[in-house]
Amino acid sequence: MNWTLDNLDLIWELTLNHARLSVIPIVVSFFLAIPLGWIAMSNPALRTIVITGTSLLYTIPSLPLFVILPAVIGTLVLSDVNLIVALSIYGVAIMARSAADAFASVDDTTLDASTAMGFSSLSRFFRVQLPLAGPVLLAGIRVVSVSTIALVSVGVIIGSRNLGYLFANGKQRGILEEVSVGIIVSLLLALLFDLIIVFIGRKLMPWSQKVTA
Repeated sequence: MNWTLDNLDLIWELTLNHARLSVIPIVVSFFLAIPLGWIAMSNPALRTIVITGTSLLYTIPSLPLFVILPAVIGTLVLSDVNLIVALSIYGVAIMARSAADAFASVDDTTLDASTAMGFSSLSRFFRVQLPLAGPVLLAGIRVVSVSTIALVSVGVIIGSRNLGYLFANGKQRGILEEVSVGIIVSLLLALLFDLIIVFIGRKLMPWSQKVTA
């Protein structure tokens, strides 16, 4: 425990930065995946294109992506923006399929009833489709959250200050406690994010019994 007690400030700093780098891609991927999921649900041909295309994004190795992104978006090689963009791409790759499944899970009879009641397409989406698709969307974003928190650690390769530093530095210096702390804090952070997402889901969808931890 000596290393941990001597480096509490470092652990706290890395944890906060790890959380910051995780939140943005999680939120961005959620909001980008919703229109993609709706498009995929509306047409079988488009579903194939959207799902296949986003799935292929997840197969891109992270290190080459970190190298390519600065040239594409004009950022510095060691900028955290590269990591955030890369994680957002991976998040969308996961979330798009969940969003498509979420909208597909809404019963056609319910949609027909809302149309018969005079709902416009936009109103039907926000007042019927999106709320009913909520539980499946929630399940998808929980997966994205865990995946993103795990992948943030890879950013240490390009100089990002996050919990991945404890893995790399601990291994180089042969300090098992440092590596262990990195793993434990990453797991606790993933658990905290999951609990927060579930809490938000319960507040936004109190009618749903599927929003469980």
